[in-house]
Amino acid sequence: MRCNAAKQRQSVIARPCAGPWADCAGALLAWYTLNRRDLPWRAQPGKAADPYRVWLSEIMLQQTAVAAAKPYFAAFLARWPTVEDLARANASEVMRQWAGLGYYSRVRNLLACARIVVEDFGGRFPDSEAALLSLPGIGPYTAAAIAAIAFGQPAAAVDGNIERVAARLFAMETPLPAAKACIKEKTRRLVPQHRPGDFTQAMMDLGATICLPRNPSCRLCPLRKFCQAYASGIQENLPRKKIPRKRPIRFGACFFVQRKDGALLLRTRPPRGLLGGMTELPGTAWEARLDLSEAVKQAPLRADYRTLERQVAHSFSHFALRLAIFVAEVPAGRRAPAGCRFVPRRRLGREAFPSLMRKVIEAARLGGINEPVAPRAPLR
Repeated sequence: MRCNAAKQRQSVIARPCAGPWADCAGALLAWYTLNRRDLPWRAQPGKAADPYRVWLSEIMLQQTAVAAAKPYFAAFLARWPTVEDLARANASEVMRQWAGLGYYSRVRNLLACARIVVEDFGGRFPDSEAALLSLPGIGPYTAAAIAAIAFGQPAAAVDGNIERVAARLFAMETPLPAAKACIKEKTRRLVPQHRPGDFTQAMMDLGATICLPRNPSCRLCPLRKFCQAYASGIQENLPRKKIPRKRPIRFGACFFVQRKDGALLLRTRPPRGLLGGMTELPGTAWEARLDLSEAVKQAPLRADYRTLERQVAHSFSHFALRLAIFVAEVPAGRRAPAGCRFVPRRRLGREAFPSLMRKVIEAARLGGINEPVAPRAPLR
């Protein structure tokens, strides 16, 4: 099925959740009442949702699975139980608490958003999509999700799970991402005036537990009789996606420099950009090619460096990374160069290491700083 979003917009807004689509929403809500997932950020049935919890969870769930987000959500809530508490928090402490969750621009926006909500909105999140969209880190999906779940607005939130459900429900053949606007408009048809927050969460749960990317459990689906893809037997082929381009590979080197007293040489990345504000080992730029004999010339201080046989591989959204590791041990009294600092072993747990740097440190310690040099050709 193809969709002209511009032509349909007027009828979509004029007749939300009408006719058979009202029956579809009703069937979904009945299923959700019996099968809703028990998630720490969800209000119990009959209870009002806490906008702070809804917002915090939605930011964490951007590009992160539910299972991975749960412990971080609990830790944040225990340390900063209200948006006022978070707004007063030290940025480095918030960054450390976030470390390992990835996509670090989210945590910078999280803190900026909390401070705006407190300073400009008196500690109360705005309840409209338009106002929510004005806040840092809140895009169209997140604004719609908060508006629906926290404030009962009939907003159409479309995440990956809902996108898949809608594409199959309407048998949409247009590949993603071209189909996104049409899916948004068609999902808007389904949103009921009553319980829009439950409807949004029900769609999420359906996509996460029944309408799976592979081998969907159609026999258990409450929307089976409404699903046009199921009727045509093409549900497992939808949504269609463009073949992604192969991610480029970049190469770099890190310098694991440890003093004899156990202190490790570290630095903080610039506040903006990839892994902004996080703690890292000094290293080279990440480039398409790296010659290790040239890389060692960029070492942060003079020492007897050795390269480890083991390298670290890591994936970002737009490229893959391979890091070589140079290791060295220096005297206990050695001072850090400009822009770096030696951090005692006992204080390393307070540093905001991204998962990439945790991998590098683990690899260096497993390899041992006395490992002999491994001759290598230039990385290409």
